[in-house]
Amino acid sequence: MKLYAESSAVVSWLFGEPRGDEASRLLASASTIFASELTVLECDRALRAAEARGRLDGAGALLSRSRLEAASTTWNVYRVATGIVDRARRPFPLEPVRPLDALHLATALHVSEFERDLTVLTFDRRIRLNAAALGLEVAPADEET
Repeated sequence: MKLYAESSAVVSWLFGEPRGDEASRLLASASTIFASELTVLECDRALRAAEARGRLDGAGALLSRSRLEAASTTWNVYRVATGIVDRARRPFPLEPVRPLDALHLATALHVSEFERDLTVLTFDRRIRLNAAALGLEVAPADEET
C-alpha cells in the first residue's frame, strides 16, 4: 500500500492515542509513504505545544521528536510548492476546507497523479470526506467517510 500520511494520523501515532496503533500498523505496512513538509511541521509543533503545556516532559518530547525524525527520513516528503498552493486555492468538493487541510489535499492529489493506488491516511473527517469525493482511497477503511 502506498500512503499519504496526513498530520492527524501521525500525531495520533506520536502521542500514543487510542487510534495511534492503527496509524502505526498502516505506516509500518506501507510500501511507500508520501507526506507534505506540512505534516512534519504540524507534528513537530504539536509536540512542542504538548511539552509547553506539560502533556509531555522533556524526555518524552525528545523521544517523540526522534521517532518523527527517524520515520520522516524514510518518507517521500513534498515541499509546499507553487503548484500545490495553486491547487489548494481552488475549490474542493465539500467546502469549507481550512487552508492547511487544503494543502494536504492538494499534495495528495499531486502525488496521485503518478501513484494511482495512493491511500490517504487521516483521522480528520473533512479531509477524509474530500479525499473520497476526489476519488482517493482513505484509511483506515472502517472509519465513517
